[in-house]
Amino acid sequence: MPALANTHLKSRIFQGTAAVLAVLALSGCNTTKDRMTTGSVPQLSKPVETMNDQEVRSATDRVGQAYEKNPRDPVNGVNYANLLRMQGRDAQALAVMQQVAISNPADRNVLAAYGKAQAAAGQLQQALDTIGRAQTPDRPDWKLISAEGAILDQLGRSTEARQRYRDALDIQPNEPSILSNLGMSYVLTGDLRTAETYLRQAAAQPSADSRVRQNLALAVGLQGRFPEAEQIARRELTQQQAEANVAYLRGMLSQRNSWQKLASKDASESTGTN
Repeated sequence: MPALANTHLKSRIFQGTAAVLAVLALSGCNTTKDRMTTGSVPQLSKPVETMNDQEVRSATDRVGQAYEKNPRDPVNGVNYANLLRMQGRDAQALAVMQQVAISNPADRNVLAAYGKAQAAAGQLQQALDTIGRAQTPDRPDWKLISAEGAILDQLGRSTEARQRYRDALDIQPNEPSILSNLGMSYVLTGDLRTAETYLRQAAAQPSADSRVRQNLALAVGLQGRFPEAEQIARRELTQQQAEANVAYLRGMLSQRNSWQKLASKDASESTGTN
């Protein structure tokens, strides 16, 4: 794609979108237990993904205390690691999951969460192996298959990654998180038009959440259609969340005034001058 011709910009985009891709795909491994609704875990007033920074910190303190009392408990451990990862405390989250996995070596939820923590910490091949151990061939979990795809994408194995996403879609057709991951796979390789097609399909699903729409906003913004991207980024969010998302989108494209450069390139392409 012409808009991604700049090597430095493409590198920056890869770094940012790889992180988004991993978070989205691997968060699909969450279970109802991961959402902290069991009696052994402090009750939360809202889903974790909708919390602001202060709420996440408060929840981390409460769940961390429960983990400290019983570090072998798989539910508390997974919840604590997930909250730590949300704050960028990836090394600590990995240390937590290492301890929980030692005590629960056959627990699929624990292995999936361990793989998430490894991926967030940059241990991609180890994460792929761990996710593989969590999978059962006779009853494959589409969430784990999609997670494998996300890790393969970060390893640069896009063809294999996209096949894993399609395998997951065979089990769970039209699942927005899988479609979104597939779209982001094409973002990582610079095919933004194909990426947008899959991301729009994902965003159109009734169960699509704000993370799917933010990925769509990113793909649209990378093509230089910034007012449209901002409109998508602000949809169904509080003013604070919307401003944060718009700031993130602009930050992704800030290198060498790339926001303006891409807008100019998009305008020239639309008039047939490329």
